[in-house]
Amino acid sequence: MMETVVGWHVEMEFEEDSQRTRAVALVRLPDGSEVRTHGFAKRHPVDPNQPRVGEEVAAARALNEMAMRLLTKAHDEIDAESGRTSRPLAW
Repeated sequence: MMETVVGWHVEMEFEEDSQRTRAVALVRLPDGSEVRTHGFAKRHPVDPNQPRVGEEVAAARALNEMAMRLLTKAHDEIDAESGRTSRPLAW
């Protein structure tokens, strides 16, 4: 039997110039909270200008930060409910 399906949508926005890309990732959680993170990429001067690559690097860094913040949030909630200190599993 299937459990209830829940979905989250992550919004990603980019700001770019010829040398740098900044990504902002946002997810709105069912508890009403939001997690917003940032990621950056900088093009090496000898590399060709490939905005999509900068977006991918900046997005990956923003999503990595989001993963860590979500893990911290989850462990804080576990600790508050259980009265003990939890710790994230190693990757």
